[in-house]
Amino acid sequence: MSSPGTYVRLGFVDGAAAARGIERLGAAGKPLTDKLAATADPDAALDGLLRVADALDEADEGAGAAMLAEVADDEGTAMRLCCVLGASAALTQHLVRHPGHWRELTDPTLGTTRPAAYAVREAMLAAVGADPRATEPVAALPDAEAVDVLRVEYRRVLLRLASRDLAHHVGIDDAAAEISDLAAATLEAALAVARARVGETAHDVRLAVVAMGKCGGHELNYISDVDVVFVHEPAELGTGERADEGVALRAGTQLASHLMRICSDHTREGTIWPVDANLRPEGSQGPLVRTLASHRGYYEKWAKTWEFQALLKARPVAGDVALGQAYLEVIEPLVWRAAERDGFVTEVQAMRRRVVDHIPAHEAERQLKLGSGGLRDVEFAVQLLQLVHGRADPSLREGATLSALTRLTEGGYVGREDGERLHEAYSFLRTLEHRIQLHQLRRTHVLPDDEASLRRLGRSLGLFSEPAVQLDKLWRYHRREVRRLHEKLFYRPLLGAVAKLPGTEARLSLEAAGARLSALGYADPRAALRHLEALTSGVSRTSDIQRTLLPVLLEWFADSPDPDAGLFGFRRISESLGRSPWYLTMLRDEGEVAQRLAHLLGTSRYATDLLEREPQGVKMLEESLEPLSAEAALTEMRALVERAGSAEAAVGAVRAVRRRELLRIASGELLAGTDVAVVGRGLSRLTDATLQATLDIATESVRRQRGLEAAPTRIAVVAMGRYGGFELSYGSDADVMFVHEPVADVEAQVATSFAQAVVSELRRLLSLPASDPPLEVDADLRPEGRNGPMVRTVESYAAYYAKWSHVWEFQALLRADPVAGDEGLRRRFTELIDPLRFPAEGISEADVVEVRRIKARVDDERLPRGADRQTHLKLGRGGLADVEWTVQLLQMRHAGTVEGLRTPQTLPALAAAAEAGLVAEEDAGTLAEAWRLVSRVRNAVTLVRGKPSDQLPRDARERAAVARVLGYPPGSSDEMVNDYLRATRRAHAVVERIFWE
Repeated sequence: MSSPGTYVRLGFVDGAAAARGIERLGAAGKPLTDKLAATADPDAALDGLLRVADALDEADEGAGAAMLAEVADDEGTAMRLCCVLGASAALTQHLVRHPGHWRELTDPTLGTTRPAAYAVREAMLAAVGADPRATEPVAALPDAEAVDVLRVEYRRVLLRLASRDLAHHVGIDDAAAEISDLAAATLEAALAVARARVGETAHDVRLAVVAMGKCGGHELNYISDVDVVFVHEPAELGTGERADEGVALRAGTQLASHLMRICSDHTREGTIWPVDANLRPEGSQGPLVRTLASHRGYYEKWAKTWEFQALLKARPVAGDVALGQAYLEVIEPLVWRAAERDGFVTEVQAMRRRVVDHIPAHEAERQLKLGSGGLRDVEFAVQLLQLVHGRADPSLREGATLSALTRLTEGGYVGREDGERLHEAYSFLRTLEHRIQLHQLRRTHVLPDDEASLRRLGRSLGLFSEPAVQLDKLWRYHRREVRRLHEKLFYRPLLGAVAKLPGTEARLSLEAAGARLSALGYADPRAALRHLEALTSGVSRTSDIQRTLLPVLLEWFADSPDPDAGLFGFRRISESLGRSPWYLTMLRDEGEVAQRLAHLLGTSRYATDLLEREPQGVKMLEESLEPLSAEAALTEMRALVERAGSAEAAVGAVRAVRRRELLRIASGELLAGTDVAVVGRGLSRLTDATLQATLDIATESVRRQRGLEAAPTRIAVVAMGRYGGFELSYGSDADVMFVHEPVADVEAQVATSFAQAVVSELRRLLSLPASDPPLEVDADLRPEGRNGPMVRTVESYAAYYAKWSHVWEFQALLRADPVAGDEGLRRRFTELIDPLRFPAEGISEADVVEVRRIKARVDDERLPRGADRQTHLKLGRGGLADVEWTVQLLQMRHAGTVEGLRTPQTLPALAAAAEAGLVAEEDAGTLAEAWRLVSRVRNAVTLVRGKPSDQLPRDARERAAVARVLGYPPGSSDEMVNDYLRATRRAHAVVERIFWE
């Protein structure tokens, strides 16, 4: 007996146990040691061999030793048996239960011949006592025996296949096809058992079993659900008539139900696999069996895009062959027209994302099938290419992924080198998946993380030196390749077609490139091709970098709500910055910047317009997207103003800073999900800085024009409305009032004239034509509105409010916030208005009635003609006005006694009302939720459309884009609208109770 160390060096883990086990093998030990050592798990192989020998001895004394001697004398049998025992604990257990099956592995043809599908079918039918030659085979064995025999026979055939796969290195496509043939034969045999159960009425129906998914594509795993669809028709009776349709439906349903249970039930011989019929029309809610006409009607009228993608692999596998073929003839034309459907790409992408989103977090990085760089990425890409190009190229209509990939490569839709690498990566991942499942015959797609399992898997793939380490390297390499090639499959061939690049690689035609762009969601493929040609033509370094960047950017654009706008915007920015040395280098080297840019361009016209006006803003995408404080923005503005030669140049510099910071805030909301309250504060503080800097410029300009040494009056700007509440949105005007206070010994008329000139100059400078969004300064909330003076002294305001003002003006003052100009004057104005807007005793009941009357009038008269009150963001039911008026009424009634209500901001005032018990916590939460949601939608509408609107978009694409900005996955715009209606409906109910009582 060799030492334990010798066995460890050979590959055993427990050398001492190996030494004892080899000794138990007797004379067979020495010739079998090398065969055992070459398996995935030598220790398990040795233990399994001894267990099988013991099981044989239990049945027949001496049979175990005879088996060992025979195996030791036949190198092929020894190799096949040891490989199975070392890789599959489940098949080892099968051999222990049925030790006589070891002789299946003595067949010398196993290494060279794949069994024909018809032969496997005949063997499975014969096992349950059915005549393979019959049109409708019926099992003759007793039911319970037939069900058990079916399982035993299934594993007998699977044992032969596994031995060929492990010992003779069968290609993954051949192994998967063989497993699929076995599954088809098993379904046929199960149907024969089902016919025996149903009895005579089974003859009243023709039933076809159509395989879908992996089984339909001839690429089944060792253990997987078998997806099927059932088609039935009333049978022709001997009288020349057809069976009653109701009888046929019942019989077909019974046959299908029994077939599914026969395969999936657990018996003393275990189970086979679940039969899943949920890919049928209407899924689990639809009838289990349908007639051919019913299938046709559903797919023509109601089927979703993903259902046609699933039908790519449909294949009749059991039951009535002619009916199954008729089913294919009905659905195939529909499948190959699926890519022409509206929203085709969006639906397919949404389905892919739902799959990824549902991966458990602890499995995401080890998912072979569903994770990024996994099997589904390859299958998704190949199927989408098939659906796009298979309409015109029948050679692409293959069910198996590897076969379809080969056809795509031969047809030039995939580059030869890329096709070979993707083939290699997919084959590796599928083989690894097979090895994982083979161990316990369990349905799993997760790479284990324990050392023993990784060692076994690595060795099963032929990695004997540091198998766990080498397996991890290979797995990661192929994942990276799949990710990379997934991008290239769609996008790089487009560039090959458009730029007419020379080379030996087959290229798409321009027509094929246009078809692919259309399928990817580009509404104007011809325009997209022109943009690509403009970006990639030539032999300059810029063109070279663009050809490197565009495959990835095209994918990101296609993933956005408006791919056409994204690509067009990128072209315009590239033309502006293409010669800047930092631009393309940054996009090439900083992947996050490129992805952020693509998302902005494909989602937001507002951000795109800002970038086109300020292309240098691309640099900001690698910086923090938190809004600048008013102090920081004002400091930068003043530094630029000092270097300006004129008032116009100075305000141009101020507006340039504002333009850049608008882009920062918009980018933060679009890319980083900046909270809506933070966005409102950021826009408001940016407006503060802009007004302060412009006020300084205007004051200095007027002073110089008038030849004055110093300004004769102090001026302040008071923010009003949503601006005063820190709640500006992208399209909001700056509602303000102007106040001034003459300095000592200056005549009132001189001071007033100067203040009016400064205000006029401020408004003129901010309204000058420029390449940035205008800042509209609206002073209509001043006393007497448009008929009143533009600027007043504090005393004039006091006199007006004391004699002439109405309750609505005190309500407007709730949101007054002096934000720019002389600090002392700002403080004195606040001291003037606080007692007016926060009266100690609250407002009278007559004033409460007046506030409600005005609100009712606003609701009736201000809603634009044709607007939908359900979805109007400002004046709709439960919209911004509803919530804000409710909060303001609480403030006017109770701010005199509740200090927390003395704020111009809606949400803090609402929180203070709840804390004071003026509003129930639940009601406050409902109002706050609606206000935040409607404010977010309002911002999103402006970001998407590039201009403000108070109406939820009616255009489907714009509505989808708004949903994406709000964080909904693709295809969820209806869900977004439902959430909006639900939130505003609940808020309106609270407003009815609190505001209207």
